[in-house]
Amino acid sequence: MKILFLGDIVGEPGRNALKVALPQLRKDSAVEFVIANAENAAGGSGITPRVTEELFSCGVDVLTSGDHIWKKRDVFDIIDKEPRILRPENFPSGAPGRGHNVFLTDRGVKVGVINLQGRVFMEPIDCPFQAARRVVEDIGPLCRIIIVDLHAEATSEKVAMGWFLDGRVSAVLGTHTHVQTADERILPQATAYITDVGMTGPLDSVIGRRTEAVLARFLSAIPQRFEVAQGNVQLQGVVVDVDEQTGRARTIQRVKKKLI
Repeated sequence: MKILFLGDIVGEPGRNALKVALPQLRKDSAVEFVIANAENAAGGSGITPRVTEELFSCGVDVLTSGDHIWKKRDVFDIIDKEPRILRPENFPSGAPGRGHNVFLTDRGVKVGVINLQGRVFMEPIDCPFQAARRVVEDIGPLCRIIIVDLHAEATSEKVAMGWFLDGRVSAVLGTHTHVQTADERILPQATAYITDVGMTGPLDSVIGRRTEAVLARFLSAIPQRFEVAQGNVQLQGVVVDVDEQTGRARTIQRVKKKLI
């Protein structure tokens, strides 16, 4: 079966791109299950109940996130109630919400999704490797297909996770940097891997934000208000073809579609 994983959705431009492109993309690529990282979907940072419903209505099945998941306070109204929204598994115990779940496709195929956050150059939370090991051991007997979103800054940490989980999960897919990498591959034990799936949002920007404010920050070191950019909106991600009987990945293909 084919699973579409979309890179970080950035603000209203990213949401609009999803509305325009996702229905046809699902049809053209024979996609059965859609996962999207949505931690930047509401105003460029965080998610809200209204935004999550908007994304689900577009055809997204599961929303993953990362370090910006708590930026909008009303996320606390839904994070415990909505099983289709995930926050990183390796947040300390006591954090609301869940970091993994097992879902059913329309055909009744089970798909496990795990959300992790890296620690290199990021907040020092619990170990993502130990969290991954624990969850894979827990849900492995329940489902053949397991998709991992590793929301991390460092390339080395993402590559290491790919090798760590090779043969244990169907795919390790990197998010967070908003820059699509060209290193997609199938690892030796049939796990699909890419360092970063990219961004669904405005490409004429600095990772989704207006260039003027970001440049002013770099040039002056004075804090700026970073607003979501608008130009050259693209939908980026990957399609992973997985053998549903074994959970082994057959192919991984980058998606990069210009929309606006």
